[in-house]
Amino acid sequence: MADKPSVLFVCVHNAGRSQMAAAWLTHLAGGRVEVRSAGSDPGTAVNPAAVEAMAEVGIDISAETPKILTVDAVKESDVCITMGCGDTCPVFPGKRYLDWKLEDPAGRGVAAVRPIRDEIKTLVEGLLHEIAPPRTP
Repeated sequence: MADKPSVLFVCVHNAGRSQMAAAWLTHLAGGRVEVRSAGSDPGTAVNPAAVEAMAEVGIDISAETPKILTVDAVKESDVCITMGCGDTCPVFPGKRYLDWKLEDPAGRGVAAVRPIRDEIKTLVEGLLHEIAPPRTP
């Protein structure tokens, strides 16, 4: 891994889980990690319930837009984390792949998205501790 590790979060529509995960990692890492997200079949907009759930914890993802998964995004990432996109993520030697089993927030209200948001935060905190622990003075 480079001085600054990079992580790619991938889900089908890049409208819920991967957007929340990218936002959590960006927020918690404080610039120590390069963060990307993409979808194998991107939606037209980020899930409004995901936007609302993240706003409740002070993170604004309202300006984000779903992005298509590209081979370059995978090549440029040290860690690729999939969330329900099956085998659509290209695999390259030397990359670390994780598959996080998370419920899909599509079509759900904010009350159903909150537990998914919180589970993602816990997973992101564990990943961050592993790949970019806080620097000690």
